[in-house]
Amino acid sequence: MNTALTAFDLARLQFAFTISFHIIFPALSIGLASFIAVLEWRWLKTGKAYYKDLCLFWSKIFAVAFGMGVVSGVVMSYEFGTNWSGFSSFAGPVTGPLLMYEVMTAFFLEAGFLGIMLFGWQRVGPRAHFGATLMVALGTLISTFWILASNSWMQTPQGFEVVNGQVVPLDWFKIIFNPSFPYRLAHMAIAAFIVGALVVAAVGAWHLLKGRRDAAIKKMFSMALWMLLVLAPVQAFVGDQHGINTREYQPAKIAAIEGLWDTEKGGTALNLFGLPDMQAETTRYAVSIPHLGSLILTHSWDGEIRGLKSFPREDRPNSTVVFWSFRVMVGLGVLMILMSLVAWVLRRGDRLYESKWFLRFVVAMGPTGFITLLAGWITTEVGRQPWVVYGVMRTVQAVSPLTAQQVGISLMAFVVVYFLVFGTGVYYMLKLMRNGPTPPGHTPDVLPGNSPDHTARRPLSAADAMIDAA
Repeated sequence: MNTALTAFDLARLQFAFTISFHIIFPALSIGLASFIAVLEWRWLKTGKAYYKDLCLFWSKIFAVAFGMGVVSGVVMSYEFGTNWSGFSSFAGPVTGPLLMYEVMTAFFLEAGFLGIMLFGWQRVGPRAHFGATLMVALGTLISTFWILASNSWMQTPQGFEVVNGQVVPLDWFKIIFNPSFPYRLAHMAIAAFIVGALVVAAVGAWHLLKGRRDAAIKKMFSMALWMLLVLAPVQAFVGDQHGINTREYQPAKIAAIEGLWDTEKGGTALNLFGLPDMQAETTRYAVSIPHLGSLILTHSWDGEIRGLKSFPREDRPNSTVVFWSFRVMVGLGVLMILMSLVAWVLRRGDRLYESKWFLRFVVAMGPTGFITLLAGWITTEVGRQPWVVYGVMRTVQAVSPLTAQQVGISLMAFVVVYFLVFGTGVYYMLKLMRNGPTPPGHTPDVLPGNSPDHTARRPLSAADAMIDAA
């Protein structure tokens, strides 16, 4: 059996690698931008210095995440032309304008106000600065809107026709507000806020374990846990609605997620555990609960869910992958809900800041937002296969006419450069987090670059700590 990877396989692997690196940075910057806006609003309203301390601290980390997100995003835009020219030629009349709208609205908004947010503390008034911070936060959300509109159209396409082998837009309202868009937008936006809240909570817990008990540390820790208490259950509800939508428009994806091969009459069981085997068309070692699949996915006792065998082999997603990626996402989501409920109980007992076992748990949960985010996107994108535009264009038709050697060399280069550049960026953010907010009595008046004799030019200029170990 020939196991050599083809140019198509390597192109898919390269895109999966680059998008996995890219998505973690915008998700963090979306969550932090809104958090910083709330902190600055509280500072203007109360005048309490620790809110400004937190603004200055998290602005540094936001600047690094934003810079890394922009760099990694530019690479992906080139990939569409180099590795996926078939897709660009076919779907460009839809995806091109959507991405252009993102640049013309969100990116320009962010770029226009980012400098004021990071370096304008001494150059504009407090209200004008707060307005700039709000515009940056709004820009990150508008960017999410357009990116999710493009991706959702690829998942549930409508509002177009195919003429001479190319998509022709007919109704932009239908294209943007396609059937899965509202659910994907809400799911992704909430996920970004949860990612940010988990990072903030973990940093607060780490400093509490190190003995800091000042107001800034307690406040960011408390605010993050309140956010998780609200958003984690809401995300579960949105995910449930998203699943129902997916069952209607992408039934093969649902069957693959559940490891369901046969259409069960009178109610569908839920496979809690198992090993889907694509060749044997079965889920081995399945541990199932009768009727639970119907209750979750149809909200009825005997709702019917189509099995994978009802779809042609060439139209089936890889159940082995999405079965487990989905369970990683859901399992960690349940842990997030549990953590926020425990925090609420400890808060009522006045033990929130002193329970060391819980603080260690929160620190350990810090990276789970990113893991859950990646698991969710793996479920979404692998579950769409073998289609790049669902039901319209197959992924194999989208790839550029390249050789395996060409794609393999570029993939190896990406791996080396990405781990070097973005690994350094992650290390630097961790270093900033370890240093923590400025202790009471040592609050700087300005961020780096705000002094009269220095004009900052890049977002990363806002992070002033040396990258080597202190």
